[in-house]
Amino acid sequence: MPVLTEAAQSFLQLGAWSVLLLFVHIALQGMFATRDLGLDYNASPRDEQKTSTSRQAQRAERASLNFRETYPAFVLLVLGLAIAGQDTTTGFLGAWLWFLARIIYYPLYLMGIPYIRSVVWLASLIGLLLMFIALVSA
Repeated sequence: MPVLTEAAQSFLQLGAWSVLLLFVHIALQGMFATRDLGLDYNASPRDEQKTSTSRQAQRAERASLNFRETYPAFVLLVLGLAIAGQDTTTGFLGAWLWFLARIIYYPLYLMGIPYIRSVVWLASLIGLLLMFIALVSA
């Protein structure tokens, strides 16, 4: 088994934590949908398409969709940086900026807080951009 650099291990650990964040999105979205639509519907094959009507369930769904729009880019970039194995401050800063911004974004979305939420979302994109710059500069 190849020995990973400390930088590679750090990127991969952050990638693993991001999976936990994905699980949180899925679990909370499911919890809100179940509370709104009922356990029987949520456990069913959902042949009859229903949409959540509660504001909280709808926000959780949109926040989860928003997360999943940038998540593949984060995964690709974090893996690329891990494979490159270079200890780049720019790459780490970008990865942590994306990760922390995505944690902060979710409750802001659920609470319906405008503008600040958009700034946090923009910060997550800047994080991805920093990761991209670090990877193509490697």
